[in-house]
Amino acid sequence: MQLVELIPSLTTSPETLDRMRSWVTETLGKKPIDATDRAGFVVNSLLVPYLLSAIRMYEAGYASAADIDRGMVLGCGHPMGPLALSDLIGLDTIKAIGKSMYDEFKEPLYSPPPLLDRMVDAGLMGKKSGQGFYGYDK
Repeated sequence: MQLVELIPSLTTSPETLDRMRSWVTETLGKKPIDATDRAGFVVNSLLVPYLLSAIRMYEAGYASAADIDRGMVLGCGHPMGPLALSDLIGLDTIKAIGKSMYDEFKEPLYSPPPLLDRMVDAGLMGKKSGQGFYGYDK
């Protein structure tokens, strides 16, 4: 991934932030964006509610995992669907991020759905465990 989110604390000096931006760009060859210090930063604040919505949709029986994913790939041009992406990231990781964001903001869209809780409790973590919304060879 090319992106690095730069997150200064309340006490980070502009000089320190400039040094980090240079290091990220020149040493790591990455592209930084600036965000404030809050749960989720930029990417996860947008991505995690999307992934959790797809899990809720699957849980409610709207469509199969494959059809939900195919809909976003073919209908929105995403490189992979939200359930396959959740499996790739790790269902335990998605749950932890959602919980952290819910704890900070108390927004229902960040709350992990019951199916995700049950899957993680059962050890179904996605690709890393060999089973999530899809099966994987380990």
